[in-house]
Amino acid sequence: MSTTINTTPAITGKPLAGKVAFIHGGSRGIGAATARRLARDGATVAIGYAASAIAAEALVEDIKASGGNAIALKADATDAAALTRAIDGVADRFGRLDILVNSAGVLALAPLDQFTLEDFDRTVAVNIRSVFVATQAAARHMKEGGRIINIGSTNAQRMPFAGGAPYAMSKSALVGLVKGLARDLGPRGITVNNVAPGPVDTDMNPEAGDFAAVMHGLMAIPRHGKADEIAGMVAYLAGPDAAFVTGADLLIDGGFAA
Repeated sequence: MSTTINTTPAITGKPLAGKVAFIHGGSRGIGAATARRLARDGATVAIGYAASAIAAEALVEDIKASGGNAIALKADATDAAALTRAIDGVADRFGRLDILVNSAGVLALAPLDQFTLEDFDRTVAVNIRSVFVATQAAARHMKEGGRIINIGSTNAQRMPFAGGAPYAMSKSALVGLVKGLARDLGPRGITVNNVAPGPVDTDMNPEAGDFAAVMHGLMAIPRHGKADEIAGMVAYLAGPDAAFVTGADLLIDGGFAA
């Protein structure tokens, strides 16, 4: 039996009250910060994870302890059928799906002559293919006002060091994808956008990492971003104030690409 959420923003003062969000790759880093932020803004949050079950369940408990609503479910980005089932299951359980955040991503760096086809194929599978699969599944359940938000990268516009060509390619592909999907889904009142972070302090790219000083030297604001800052832009795109924003690739990179 599905559970329909009846809370409205007018009653709670929370901009996403009554909404249901699926966060693909939501157990760590930017995805986890986004889950907390959307839950704080009133959304019921479903956190999809591939292998980090412990982290995902801990995040759910953290959100619930703060007064939010959340569940966690396994949804491997490389398994199209499993990812689709997870999204369908969330829509069936709650009676709706309003927001999809595609946050799952992988980063493989190597010189061209050492970059394996296995790493190339995995980059494409997670960073591009899974975004299309999740979007296709989620759009079937969305009504007017739906929001699809991808976590892209400033590296789609600027890749200033060697070894990152496949990663840059994968994030560039999202720019074209959102422009096309914005046309497909705009007539239904569904927006599709990218959030394109620069260096952000996560396990994938820690501020204390070996390349931090080099990256900061390329930026107008010489520091790593915080996951909560990225989540703030996602929350804006998910909310009512962004109803006229679609097909956009929005940089939040401290001037990395400036």
